[in-house]
Parts: sequence; structure tokens; C-alpha cells
Amino acid sequence: MHCPICGYEESKVIDSRKTEDGQKTRRRRECLECEKRFTTYEIIESFPIVVVKRDGSRQPFNRDKPLEGLIRACINRSVPIETLDKAVNEIEVSIQNSLMREITSDQIGEMILKRLEEIDLVAYVRFASVYRKFKSLDEFMDILNSLRAEPTACE
Repeated sequence: MHCPICGYEESKVIDSRKTEDGQKTRRRRECLECEKRFTTYEIIESFPIVVVKRDGSRQPFNRDKPLEGLIRACINRSVPIETLDKAVNEIEVSIQNSLMREITSDQIGEMILKRLEEIDLVAYVRFASVYRKFKSLDEFMDILNSLRAEPTACE
């Protein structure tokens, strides 16, 4: 970090703390050359995630939408909201870590299904029936039979 007073390239951090909004880190520094103190602010660079919908439209990722879908799928199930919130956090972190700037709503739906399969199988079937838009009872039965065939963490 260049000293704003003398321009020297080396400084040491004297104090670090989060700002009130929690989005930045405030650092008090001291120049190793002139010993003057100055303040810097550090922020995490984040990129907006754009969701490409089935109709081709694009909109910013909104974590409330997957959470609402999870809550609807888990109505009358004994799944704590904290568990659903954690699942959405994992999905959001996974998308951010992939460095993809655009993701399809189908990819997000598959991520939700994967989490629901681990959380609650009834909620999984509910979500899958809406998300995959089953056109026949056979399609619905196929998913139920595949769940019976696979041992899961929920059992």
C-alpha cells in the first residue's frame, strides 16, 4: 500500500475493524518510511449473478425466490426455516464460487432439488412435480420409484 504522504510502498497495519454496515474493512496503517498514519478501506469485489429464465429473459439473482420455493415445498413438513436458509446460502455460494456470471433458472432448480433430496423427500417430490412439470402419472411414478431404489440420507 503506497503511503499517501511520501509515496513509500511499504506500510504496516495497526488496526483493522469492520465498518458499521459490515461490508468493508477499515484499516489504520503506518508508513514504514515517514511513520505517518493513514486509513484504507477494503471491500470484497462481488459480481452480480444474472438468471436466464426459460423464456430467455434475464434478471438479477434474488435469493428470496429459491427460499420461497423451498418454503412452499416444505409446507406442513417439520423442516426448520434455518435449514432452508442454509440450503439457499449454499446454492448462492456455489454459484458465486463457480465464477459464472449467468446461470439458467433450470440450473438453479436442479440445485434446489439436490438440496431437497437431502432435506426432505416429500418436499423433494412436491418441488419436482411443479419444477419438472409432469405431464402424466407415469412421469410422477418414475421419480417416486427412483427415490425408492436409492438409499438417501433422509431415511
